[in-house]
Amino acid sequence: MGGGLEAELRAARGAGRTLLMPFVTGGIGRDWTEVLLAYQAAGADAIEIGLPFSDPMLDGATIQRASDRALARGTTVDSILAELVAVRRRVRVPLVLSTYANLVLRSGAAAFCRRLAKVGVAGLIVPDLPLDESAELEAAAADAGVDLVLLVAPATAADRLAEICARSRGFVYAVSVMGTTGERAALADSAAELAARVQAVSDRPVLIGFGVSGPAQAVQAGRAGDGVVIGAALMRRVLDGATPGDLGRDVAALRHALDAHPREVPAGTAHAEVPGHRR
Repeated sequence: MGGGLEAELRAARGAGRTLLMPFVTGGIGRDWTEVLLAYQAAGADAIEIGLPFSDPMLDGATIQRASDRALARGTTVDSILAELVAVRRRVRVPLVLSTYANLVLRSGAAAFCRRLAKVGVAGLIVPDLPLDESAELEAAAADAGVDLVLLVAPATAADRLAEICARSRGFVYAVSVMGTTGERAALADSAAELAARVQAVSDRPVLIGFGVSGPAQAVQAGRAGDGVVIGAALMRRVLDGATPGDLGRDVAALRHALDAHPREVPAGTAHAEVPGHRR
């Protein structure tokens, strides 16, 4: 796997690339690690792996069903990390693991982050961990060399948003709507508004997720921010019987659309790849 998550995303952004991070539920099928390779070959800049959880409160019906399928197969944190060890030498893009606080706290923040680093995971998302209670995990992730990605939402107050952007590592995850994950007919207007608020206070890459459902919406989100996260639309395909090859073609279509409609880089931002710089 490559270097640090934020360094790689900044480098790709600096080259004018719209960032693409597809999602897969770990353990959803026997061949789930082949999905990582298919995403990579299709042009993903990073890949989000969701740990299946019995009560995924921020996930809509599709991701919940994907988690249920993985858990029914006997998938555990241990099994997912073991399978990542087996494939790690073939994966060159950064892997970002998303989970709920219960699974982190069960192991202890320090031990959990060390385990992620050992198998080559570059980033961690824990969406249900309140910012005011995240200091221990932030320190543990930093000590392990894992970027802890924090989330902002349309309702996030200005002072809170600035603090989240300052403390997030890897990128800032912009939740496009006040709701759960899932496909939607159109990208919410709040997505672009939120990305602009982040970009006004931080130069850290901002990726838009929740509700991005196809190439047209991906282009729209990519132009608003620096990139896009796509999960439910891909997991619905798996639940409907799609193979890793099918998912690779889906992600290739997203990559093609993003490359055909590149985001506009504002003039005077040649300094943008200096970590921590604020516009």
